[in-house]
Amino acid sequence: MGFVSGRKVKILGTGIYVPEKVMYNSEFESFLDTSDTWIRERTGIEKRHFAAKGQKCSDLAYLAALDVLKKTGLPVEKLDMIIIASNTPDSLIPCMASKVQGRLNAVNAGAYDLQAGCTGSLTAMQNAIMGIACGLWDNVLVIGSEAFEKIMDWSDRGTCILFGDAAGACILSVADESEKQFFISAKLTADGLKHDYITNENNGDNEHNYLRMKGHDVFKYVSLNLPKFINEFCSESKVDPTDVDFWVLHQANTRIIDGVFKRVGISTDRTLLNLGKYGNTSAASMLVALDESYREGRIKRGEKVAFIAFGAGMTLGGLLYNA
Repeated sequence: MGFVSGRKVKILGTGIYVPEKVMYNSEFESFLDTSDTWIRERTGIEKRHFAAKGQKCSDLAYLAALDVLKKTGLPVEKLDMIIIASNTPDSLIPCMASKVQGRLNAVNAGAYDLQAGCTGSLTAMQNAIMGIACGLWDNVLVIGSEAFEKIMDWSDRGTCILFGDAAGACILSVADESEKQFFISAKLTADGLKHDYITNENNGDNEHNYLRMKGHDVFKYVSLNLPKFINEFCSESKVDPTDVDFWVLHQANTRIIDGVFKRVGISTDRTLLNLGKYGNTSAASMLVALDESYREGRIKRGEKVAFIAFGAGMTLGGLLYNA
């Protein structure tokens, strides 16, 4: 864990893109031994969105980028770097960020992708914060984008009901010393001994190149370790969890979120839950939740906001922000 030093870094704005195609829980009943009630009770999910035929993960990222650029009014030539977090990229080569950079005509921006499971967008934000704080960049576009349909095993009831497609974006920028909006601290950890809990093996066999998850193990690991991580992160950041005004979370499972908040002593009134509308959109989910939180007025000036994510690896991450 470390405090952010150097130049102050703020959130300039947020963006979102959610595909139009919707799949409701009831649609699984025709080919799986499941039901709308079973899915809702165990996950909190009611529906999820999927990219249209021919629509790639980079397309979702590009549309989220357009949204945040429109909202902020930042000229695209002012972007210094584009970072995309994703577990479902169009291809390994080239990176999706270069595709988005080209489509935006962001001629002054570098570009790269990163992959850290569902913690990806938080990891990308930390990368951006470091680059801006040290003076390397002034404006960084961070995107979390996922297109899961192509790697889902539709016979795997424990996995295929969980995930959906979406993209979320934010622009992080250098803040004036007089500004009161800035990132305070950051923390990333991993337990690589549990790397096999969530996998997508790229072994060249497309027929079996599906997302696999040990659901019970993931649920148990996160339920036990995320409360510890939150308490440690807050203690190291010199803030009590109950003094954090709002929490922006990776949206994986409402039972996990409810249980973790109960263990830490936080009311779920202090967060936004949109899992029911989108399912688990992995690296996109935290930024989608951030965009909705701003649009709904849930994040107010002067409040302390904590970002928390967890995912394959097993990775855990936190950011503390003064809004």
